[in-house]
Amino acid sequence: MKYGHLNIVLANLGLSDKEASVYLAMLPLGATNVLKIARASGIKRTTVYSILDDLKQKGLVNIEIKGLKNLYLAENPERFNLTLKSQQENFRDALPELLDLYNLKADKGSIKYYEGLEAIKSVYEGMLRDVQPNDRYMVISDQKKWQKLDAKYFLNFIRRRGELNINLNIRLLLQDSKVARAHQKVQSQFNEKIKILPSGTDLNTNLVIIPKRVMIHQLVPPFLAVVMENKNIIKMHQEFFEIMWQTIPDDYLSPKK
Repeated sequence: MKYGHLNIVLANLGLSDKEASVYLAMLPLGATNVLKIARASGIKRTTVYSILDDLKQKGLVNIEIKGLKNLYLAENPERFNLTLKSQQENFRDALPELLDLYNLKADKGSIKYYEGLEAIKSVYEGMLRDVQPNDRYMVISDQKKWQKLDAKYFLNFIRRRGELNINLNIRLLLQDSKVARAHQKVQSQFNEKIKILPSGTDLNTNLVIIPKRVMIHQLVPPFLAVVMENKNIIKMHQEFFEIMWQTIPDDYLSPKK
């Protein structure tokens, strides 16, 4: 194939392989007849006629009449820029409706499972990416076990979460430990509010709630996470968190003496 890489480019723009071959063959020929196009493209003359009709419909071929002959001329390749711009505008106009259809499906909800720490980290990255201004970010966890999984990554995650310039309302209910109480002392540095759960609490999971999803991350082997995206399940977890938050006295905001 003479212009193999260009055929691929044109195919990505919506041309068939034969349409791309005919169009590319025509570019250096100028106004010409079907026989020369067939020879240059390596496609049968009878087939070239139908391909030229298709290219004409796409605005990529013009016809010049000289005497009793029809000559065919390839349109300037910049035509593709106009087509792409038109397609982008049409897509932008249709995007709100497409999103409405997507949200209808999203309302049904989904449950996804992730296995292995690296896969679970991708979920945490999605949390940072998807939270919006004034979103509630809620956590119930044993921070000691959570950080121990990969201290470098999760401490960096806490820092990046606190630096998000979106006024996050980050609240954490943490199992009592030296790690949790040490972090509580610097909570303001990370845009957080922390309460310590009552003594005797024993958690082996990390629960994260944002408006788009709920994640339950198991902190002991086997390491896995369950992610639920359903507005009713999310609302239920938000309500449970609020009840727990209000139940724990403000005294828990300060480390024990």
